[in-house]
Amino acid sequence: MSNGEHRHRSATTSKSIAPLSSTVEPAISIDHVWKVFGDNSKHVLKQIQQQNLSKTAALEQHNCVIGVADVSFDIHRGEIFCVMGLSGSGKSTLVRHINRLLEPTSGGITVNGRDVMSMNPAELRQYRNEHIAMVFQNFALMPHRSVLDNIAMPLEIRGQPKNKRIERAREILEMVELGGWGNKFAHELSGGMQQRVGLARAIAADSEILLMDEPFSALDPLIRRQLQSEFMRLASVMNKTTVFITHDLDEAVRIGNRIAIMRDGSVVQVGTPEEIVMHPADDYVADFVAGISRLKVVRAHAIMEPIEAPNVCATQCQLSDDLSTLIRLAINNEDPLQVVDDNGQFVGQIRRSALLQAVIEGADDETPAR
Repeated sequence: MSNGEHRHRSATTSKSIAPLSSTVEPAISIDHVWKVFGDNSKHVLKQIQQQNLSKTAALEQHNCVIGVADVSFDIHRGEIFCVMGLSGSGKSTLVRHINRLLEPTSGGITVNGRDVMSMNPAELRQYRNEHIAMVFQNFALMPHRSVLDNIAMPLEIRGQPKNKRIERAREILEMVELGGWGNKFAHELSGGMQQRVGLARAIAADSEILLMDEPFSALDPLIRRQLQSEFMRLASVMNKTTVFITHDLDEAVRIGNRIAIMRDGSVVQVGTPEEIVMHPADDYVADFVAGISRLKVVRAHAIMEPIEAPNVCATQCQLSDDLSTLIRLAINNEDPLQVVDDNGQFVGQIRRSALLQAVIEGADDETPAR
């Protein structure tokens, strides 16, 4: 599979986001974006493209660093799109192009139909203030402001009256389960509580786009998982388009509708968690997913086989049931599970052997990891 195929603008999504028609405009479109750090970067980029230089070769020959290398993909409205990779893979660099905290060396970015690169300074300020919000890893709370004032800050910048913005901040404080903490200051809150305030501030901005740069990575595992659950609950209510940066595949698989995996500035694969876990694009992705639990990722539709004569007396399951659910159903049933669609029609069957193979290998024999 070629890099171009990995960067295709797939309309496949998972979880609560329905597949979109090709005629539906994406929320975010990233088109052949390059970012090269160093002197005379545009000239060096031409050399990199002509000679197909690697990140290491570009550094050795031109003393330039390739931060992002020819990245293209679309992000659908309302989905949680996770960008993940190891440190130095380019994920945070890439996301900072969406709100133009970084200027690309080459390429284009469109958000809700607007060309971000053509915005003048005034338009860019308005765009950042009204249409896009960011949650940082280090919380970025103002120490001299109360919790309420931190949350209300985006509304203050927009010039809303104080009573109106404080009322809205109180409402959001309840949403993130911090009611009663509004008059406290950042140093009086735990790390998890501070991150909730940072998330609440982004929600207060009521922007269409939410950028989250490893927001939970500095937290203890238990608090981290609690905040992941809280974020997923809020996301289902707010229906915001979210770009979520993480180096943790478990986190990406848990919360993401789709995932982009980056390496050395390039996107190696884009797909649903199920697609990436079951059909890794190359050995690099295969190594990434080797230790992931497939129990909550792989679903019935991916492992079922055709059915000729439905067994109406056998145990039934849904197309969207995950492996964990399927295993529980199969424990006391020797007959194959009968898969039915949303209309109750029989569409396939799953044998115990297929369940075991999916747990152990994550892919069928005919589709090995490449």
